[in-house]
Amino acid sequence: MQQLSLTTAMTAELEAIYAALQSEYERLATALQFTCEGCPDNCCDSYFLHHTYIEWAYFWQGIETLAENERAQLIQRARIYQKEAAMAQARGERPQLMCPVNVDGLCLLYRHRLLVCRTHGVPAMLRWPDGRRAHFPGCFRCQDIVQQRADLPIRPVDRSQMLQRLACLENAFLENQRPLYPKLRHTIAEMILKGPPSMLRG
Repeated sequence: MQQLSLTTAMTAELEAIYAALQSEYERLATALQFTCEGCPDNCCDSYFLHHTYIEWAYFWQGIETLAENERAQLIQRARIYQKEAAMAQARGERPQLMCPVNVDGLCLLYRHRLLVCRTHGVPAMLRWPDGRRAHFPGCFRCQDIVQQRADLPIRPVDRSQMLQRLACLENAFLENQRPLYPKLRHTIAEMILKGPPSMLRG
């Protein structure tokens, strides 16, 4: 099957969405005086699932910049991750494993990290078209800061507009055929092991 490829314009739009989210993250982190420095936890061992083909393709843009030996080591770590995650789930546990892209505490593909990796930590909210709202309190460290500074007005990161832009971009990326593609629920390890996303037809 033919590989799904990002155009230059689509890459630029995706990076603009990421930049907007980063700006909002930094606004709130600065207001809260929140930093990850010295944190005893590591959110890179959190179990996240990813849902967009366009981010999968963008992630693979990063993988393809790696040297051959780095890519081979990444694939090996992804295999180990997938095996250990399956074992944890078989025991009825939520996997808590270090991301295969993390090497010595640093993200090997930091520029190409996915949306959830860029927004995890600070309080956020999401508004649905039907009026429903979802609230995300942030990581445990940020929640402690919010409790200690109850007098500070908190304006959570509103992901709604950025995610709407991402949904529109995803639809364009899939040539307005999004309903024909299988729904994604992939870990980063699965995205690595499956290779770049492919079109429905050759």
